[in-house]
Amino acid sequence: MLSGIRVLIVEDDTLVAATLSDAVEMAGGEVVGVAHTVSEAREMVKLLIFDAAVLDLQLPDGDVTPVLEALHARQAPTVVYSGGELPEKVRARHPELVALRKPVLPGRLVAEILRARGKGL
Repeated sequence: MLSGIRVLIVEDDTLVAATLSDAVEMAGGEVVGVAHTVSEAREMVKLLIFDAAVLDLQLPDGDVTPVLEALHARQAPTVVYSGGELPEKVRARHPELVALRKPVLPGRLVAEILRARGKGL
């Protein structure tokens, strides 16, 4: 389903990041990087080539809004995968943003990555 799709994962929990990576790879996608902090994510967004991103909203070193804005500027399809609700200010600025609340089944994650990319199922 994700054949040829390169995915950047931004997630501070190592186990969750590994689970997300497994889901992407089992669906035929390629994980090009895993960022655990806002600063790592900002650097990876600048340097890596990817087709979609999975973004946690709760990272240990601060607000992920700069990462979200950098992804938006790159027109990178993004799926938010977080334990909390999407803040209203983020929803208002990015109404197209796909937001999943942890946990979800791998198939749902894959489907939402495809939907974010405009491919559907």
